[in-house]
Amino acid sequence: MEKKYMYERVIKRLLDVTFAILLLLVLIIPMLTIAIIVKATSKGPVLFVQERFGKNSRKFNLLKFRSMQVNAPLVSNQSFDMVQAHVTPFGKVMRELSLDELPQVLNVLLGQMSFIGPRPLAESDLRVIELRRQTGADRVKPGITGWAQVNGRNNLDDEHKAAFDKEYSDDVSFKNDVKIVVLTIVNVIARTVINAD
Repeated sequence: MEKKYMYERVIKRLLDVTFAILLLLVLIIPMLTIAIIVKATSKGPVLFVQERFGKNSRKFNLLKFRSMQVNAPLVSNQSFDMVQAHVTPFGKVMRELSLDELPQVLNVLLGQMSFIGPRPLAESDLRVIELRRQTGADRVKPGITGWAQVNGRNNLDDEHKAAFDKEYSDDVSFKNDVKIVVLTIVNVIARTVINAD
């Protein structure tokens, strides 16, 4: 228990800050380029800022590159067809490569998120948020990628998504975080290959 506490509260945070700083240094030019393309190819702000539920279900403002039209309705990610109808052409590319998530590195640096953890959800996903509260899966920081994401992402129903989130929160470890990072990279590459065919 003490080992788990040490990793989750100290080592994981140190790794988050270190990699967040390194990524921002490496990605500053690509992120500026993406920001320019977003602004040039569609109306509206470069960043999409949305209130999400974080650790212990506390709210914070999540940052993403805007991939949807400014008049898009707020719906659950499981409403795939409705979401796709409002995605901009460049937004589709960003979503396929997960580039729209890059500004969340700032959320990690601010301590609102971790690189690995349950995805931070909006009020359109209140069912999963409530299930997380009931099981204690909300006691860890939300992440850019997580156990549920590498096990089905938006294809999971609410119960399975919350169950994967609980599995992760019950066993936060360096081994599991590395496994999720590897699976995330594999999934992104697989989606890219499939969409290229």
